[in-house]
Amino acid sequence: MASNQPAVPAKHSVWVDADACPVVIKEILFRAAQRTGIPLILVANQPMRIPRAPNISMLHVASGLDVADSEIVKRLSPGDLVITSDIPLAAEVIEEGAHALSHRGELYSSDTIGQLLNMRDFMDTLRGSGINTGGPPSLSKSDRKSFADHLDRFLTRFSAGE
Repeated sequence: MASNQPAVPAKHSVWVDADACPVVIKEILFRAAQRTGIPLILVANQPMRIPRAPNISMLHVASGLDVADSEIVKRLSPGDLVITSDIPLAAEVIEEGAHALSHRGELYSSDTIGQLLNMRDFMDTLRGSGINTGGPPSLSKSDRKSFADHLDRFLTRFSAGE
C-alpha cells in the first residue's frame, strides 16, 4: 500500500525569496520538492503560480522594502535552506543558523558573507556616484547545474536527518 507521507521528514524546509527568483530555478525547486517531499515555501509580494502539492506553498506578503526577507527570517528554523541572491538576507539567514544558496549555485557561508557584503556595499557606492556597474550576467547552463547540484546535496543531507 502506498503511503501519502513525504519521502523526507519535515525536519527542515526550503524557503525561496521568490520575487527575484528566476523561473528556471523555481522549476528545479518544484521538481525537487515533488520528488523528495521536502516542504518548499515561496515568499513573495506578488501572487505566483505553484504546483498543486501538499508540500509546496506560497506565502504572499505585503509590498515594501525587505518585507519578504523579514518574513523568511522570522519563520525559518536553524538548518533550513533559503534560496536567495540577496546578500543581506543571506547574512541574516546564516546568523540564524540556517543555510543560504544563490540562484547561481553559490553557497553562502559565515567565512565568505562579510566579504560579499563589503563588495555589495562598494558596488552600491559606485552606482550612487553615477558609475554604471552593469548588471549580473544571464543565468548560464553551468549556473543552473551548480544550483541543482548544491540543492541535491542539501536534500540528501535533509533526508539523512542532518
